[in-house]
Amino acid sequence: MEKRQRLCILGATGSVGISTLEVMALHPRRFEVFALSAHHRIDELAMLCLRWRPRFAVVADAVQARRLRERLGQADVPTEVLHGSAALSELAAHPDVDTVMAAIVGAAGLAPCLAAARAGKRLLLANKEALVVGGGLFMRSVQEGGATLLPIDSEHSAIFQCLPAERAAWHERIDHIVLTASGGPFRARDPASLDDVTPEQACAHPNWVMGRKISVDSATMMNKALEVIEAHWLFALQPEQIRVVIHPQSIVHSMVVCRDQSVLAQLGTPDMKVPIACGLAWPERIDSGAARLDFATLGTLSFEAPDARRFPSLTLAYECLRAAPGATNVLNAANEIAVAAFLEGAIPFPAIHAVNAATLEQVGSDFGAQDTLDDLLALDARARDAARRQVKGRST
Repeated sequence: MEKRQRLCILGATGSVGISTLEVMALHPRRFEVFALSAHHRIDELAMLCLRWRPRFAVVADAVQARRLRERLGQADVPTEVLHGSAALSELAAHPDVDTVMAAIVGAAGLAPCLAAARAGKRLLLANKEALVVGGGLFMRSVQEGGATLLPIDSEHSAIFQCLPAERAAWHERIDHIVLTASGGPFRARDPASLDDVTPEQACAHPNWVMGRKISVDSATMMNKALEVIEAHWLFALQPEQIRVVIHPQSIVHSMVVCRDQSVLAQLGTPDMKVPIACGLAWPERIDSGAARLDFATLGTLSFEAPDARRFPSLTLAYECLRAAPGATNVLNAANEIAVAAFLEGAIPFPAIHAVNAATLEQVGSDFGAQDTLDDLLALDARARDAARRQVKGRST
């Protein structure tokens, strides 16, 4: 029997982590869990360790590690519990790991992604911030480490599946790509009516089941803005080659427009298990467990241009891509602070964009060197401090 693929799942208790484990459960002879991580959901992580019995589990700090050890000790689970960011990077590069699912949300996922890339792992990238924050350094690390980089965001997985296996042929084939966006829960709302939006309303996505942060990003369309930046790095495209269209049904996940103007698209149900299964088995195809697409009952597929007044985040993304390296790092840091403040009830929904734009203006264009992880994290910290000051000035 062929050796099972050993996975390190970073962000195991989030929606992508859980979906990854659900796909793996369909193929027990093909995959095994080597390590799981979670930031603070200790009870959920304990249940996953009981089910999967990984060799390692990682949590944020020593207090949580002690709690998890006690839980697992009572159940006689031999999983070794580690804590801290260094442990994440250590396991992502562990010689016994074949594949890393990078599903940590935010800039916190950059360091372990870099470690996995440098160690030459098969890296399933669901953490778009690794490219938004450290695109140049990250892509160099992938190349120098000989890693296999497979995008897991449904849109980037769709583009990847529409392209030939030889990366060198991409430039000759692509005229531009089209990233589809659902439009989120406020697609048809007047922007003037969004002042009283609650976190619960912003997190109620019409098609996808996601975590709270990414759900808010979908409502502001910052999620798509970050995906524009991610696509720039993944596919070596200029900003003008990356376009966005709203597709409320979330069936067409993205499209490649070729130089001869033929259009290649990947379709499927709005279920993250589809791109996850693609990444786990590529270039083979395996059962994802997702529902089948029934074209006889599918109905209408519609498309529309995004309204820049309703979704100003997209404009910021393109401006940052055309600015000096580091601007996208600032945008991501500001947005993480702003979204957290909105979810805590500190600022109203429209202030998320205001904080992002004002932080970019406050930090300015002198981003410094962007050649090392320390450089990137220093700029990230500076941007977060500026964003916190902006939040404080807008607190409700």
